[in-house]
Amino acid sequence: QVQLVESWGGLVQVGGSLILTCAVSGNSLSSIDVAWFRQAPEKERGYVAVMAWIGVVTTYADSVKGRFTISRDNGKLTLFLQMNSLMTEETAVYYCAARQRSVGVHSTRGTYGYWGQGAGVIVSS
Repeated sequence: QVQLVESWGGLVQVGGSLILTCAVSGNSLSSIDVAWFRQAPEKERGYVAVMAWIGVVTTYADSVKGRFTISRDNGKLTLFLQMNSLMTEETAVYYCAARQRSVGVHSTRGTYGYWGQGAGVIVSS
């Protein structure tokens, strides 16, 4: 059973940066695909970034390409999301997620069975 525990989110000004962390237990990071999703108020939860189990394969939502980076520390069983040049519309609850590894890169929310509790990020103007 994979468990995910996120760090606190935060308040950041437009154009600022923030890093989110997610502690993983119950399995090694090389055995699972991991991802970050976010849900803004009154909107559906959508994917932000995915890292396949192999670690070197990643994909990003078009809106965050070049600004966000997903990474992991295998030894510390920790997943990261580095967010730069944040915009007000990126105010949301951010979730880390995991699924058993499989072929390909998966960004569909419904295929992820393990979720963190969510971290609130507020981007102020």
